[in-house]
Amino acid sequence: MSRKIAGFLVAVAAFMIFEWINLGFNLGDGRTTAFYVVHGVLVAVNLVLAIVLAVIGVRGLRRAKP
Repeated sequence: MSRKIAGFLVAVAAFMIFEWINLGFNLGDGRTTAFYVVHGVLVAVNLVLAIVLAVIGVRGLRRAKP
């Protein structure tokens, strides 16, 4: 994996973490329980995906030739 691709993966992961945590805090009150369950699952799955991408990107950066 090239350094560009690895850096891109880390950048995408950082953006995803910021965006989904921000969405989680901005969910309004007064919605149904189903709304919060669905969005909670979406936030959790996307944060796990972001962590996986970050790990792959960091490993790629460490292994890439300068």
